[in-house]
Amino acid sequence: MAAQLLTIEVTRLDAGRARLRLSGELDFDTAPQLVAAAAELRRDGYQELLFDLSAVSLCDSSGLSAFLTAHHGGTGAVRLAGVNPQLQQLLDRTGLAELLAVEGASDGAARRAG
Repeated sequence: MAAQLLTIEVTRLDAGRARLRLSGELDFDTAPQLVAAAAELRRDGYQELLFDLSAVSLCDSSGLSAFLTAHHGGTGAVRLAGVNPQLQQLLDRTGLAELLAVEGASDGAARRAG
């Protein structure tokens, strides 16, 4: 079975903010694509990045690493929206839910970006 590709749709919202809508699988093979897209936005002056994950069917440790790389690559917040319960559990278990802002987190509280 072939792995589903990752599609990234970038919307530049306003000065310093961009949304990346992901669909497909975020794994070892596709995470570098996300890292490159986030780095390009950071170079272009977009510091706050919102990752819409509502259409992501799989996110493994490589995907988590890509979010961490995006977080460390700039000064603005990295926000995650559309997080499914499985990914929320991974974020909670790894401690990344405390580092990244997870919108609509299961506990109802917005997580702070550090």
